[in-house]
Amino acid sequence: MSVQAKGRSTMALYSASESIECHRVRFVLAEKGINVDIVDVDTNASAAADLAELNPYNETPTLIDRELFLHDAGVINDYLDERYPHPPLMPVDPVSRAKLRLIHYRILRDWYPLAHEIEDSTQRKAEKPRKQLKESIIAANEMFKQASYVLGEELSLVDCTLGPLFWRLPVYGIKLGRPGVAVQAYIQRVISRPSFKTSLTLAERELILNVA
Repeated sequence: MSVQAKGRSTMALYSASESIECHRVRFVLAEKGINVDIVDVDTNASAAADLAELNPYNETPTLIDRELFLHDAGVINDYLDERYPHPPLMPVDPVSRAKLRLIHYRILRDWYPLAHEIEDSTQRKAEKPRKQLKESIIAANEMFKQASYVLGEELSLVDCTLGPLFWRLPVYGIKLGRPGVAVQAYIQRVISRPSFKTSLTLAERELILNVA
């Protein structure tokens, strides 16, 4: 997968090919059309060694922008949205920004830990977090009826966090069915975007193919 544009890049993202956190950042990079080198630490041994020096936690994603070194997907995406303001992924007015941050907080606090638990568990032990995640998403079905995206007709940082999570639902063994019909329509809108398709690594594409 590459999000590179023509010309030399001054920015690099150390990324893991199947990481949901890295996918969040790659989605934002692709949505904004930012010229960036994607360094896959899963296939590049020297890059994996470099990461230990660049990031005190030795974790992906890690972004290098000239002399700036950033880690944590949320920190990186906030920086990218401020440095590259077009298209904006945060509302202009303070009230809408606060609402977005609150929804974002709940997704990262309630849904992402369950996703990580499913990924880190055996099939049997994943049953409980799988059930919790499915029920919680279905409970939010009404929210996805209001507009094309979470906060309106324009994509936001929240959508860039939800897209990678929802892409993995089939891999997690989660089918929303009729109770989650609005969520499923939302998912199709997000994953049909050219930027989302660009953000996918080959490994992430194969995840879904293997399920199918």
